[in-house]
Amino acid sequence: SFPRDDKSKPCHLPAFMGHKAGMTHILREVDRVGSRSHKKEVVEAVSIIETPPMVAVGVVGYKETPRGKRTFKTVFSQHISDECKWRFYKNWYRSKKKAHTRTAQKRPHQARKKSIAA
Repeated sequence: SFPRDDKSKPCHLPAFMGHKAGMTHILREVDRVGSRSHKKEVVEAVSIIETPPMVAVGVVGYKETPRGKRTFKTVFSQHISDECKWRFYKNWYRSKKKAHTRTAQKRPHQARKKSIAA
């Protein structure tokens, strides 16, 4: 389970995706005072976890309600690659390929950028 979220800390990623790729063993020296195996070498099993590169394509905002947290707003990137989009479809070749076009964050035009900066 995840540790409780500390609201005094800045926004962060609570977890990172990975999958178990296999197992192997290591030889290490135990450094536990009082143990029978102190200063001795032991063989231990270890798991190998593969973590592919992760790209954030969207953000979900939540707000607190009396019955718990509720989704407030979902914003997706305007430029999502086709490799990512095809995972949202059951039939990619027959679709109109319009996934997340309404929830995509639109970039302001040059005129609006100038008024925002001023």
